[in-house]
Amino acid sequence: MDSQDHKSDRWRSTTIVSVRSGSQVAVGGDGQVTVNDVIVKASAAKIQRLHQDQVIVGFAGAAGDAFSLLDRFSSKLESFQGNLLRAAIELAKEWRTDRALRPLQSLLLAVDRDHSLLISGQGEVIEADDGVIGIGSGGPIATAAARALMRNTDLKPAEIVRKSLEIAAEICVYTNSQIRVETLS
Repeated sequence: MDSQDHKSDRWRSTTIVSVRSGSQVAVGGDGQVTVNDVIVKASAAKIQRLHQDQVIVGFAGAAGDAFSLLDRFSSKLESFQGNLLRAAIELAKEWRTDRALRPLQSLLLAVDRDHSLLISGQGEVIEADDGVIGIGSGGPIATAAARALMRNTDLKPAEIVRKSLEIAAEICVYTNSQIRVETLS
């Protein structure tokens, strides 16, 4: 494996984090878009509402790939009448087995009022035990910050998401402080 191959194996993207507590869930992301090591946009919207605003989806990875997946995911949500879990499982199956989708480089984080899911191209649909999920380059940082804030403050999920992303932006060079947060109750 040469250094170029190794470089392509590293996820260099954005930061998306979700926090669920009680009857509230929040998803947030930064706005930075990088191509290799260059920032090309600072205010991209990487959080979208789907299925009559009842599902919030965030993505990390290649933007073009993510938009292709979001279109398919939106169709699956419509097909399964908004059943997030069923739509996610069907997308993950298709993503893993379809020759055209298999090479797509992205991760999705999707939430509704009942579930918080990470969806990957390896066929994984993972629901966090504690209601915190982070994806992208700064995902582990934001996840750690969110867990600490959940355990040690009385902040609401949207505030935890925002503060977690601010912390990730201080540490991760692929994350900026132009943050967008969406909530569901």
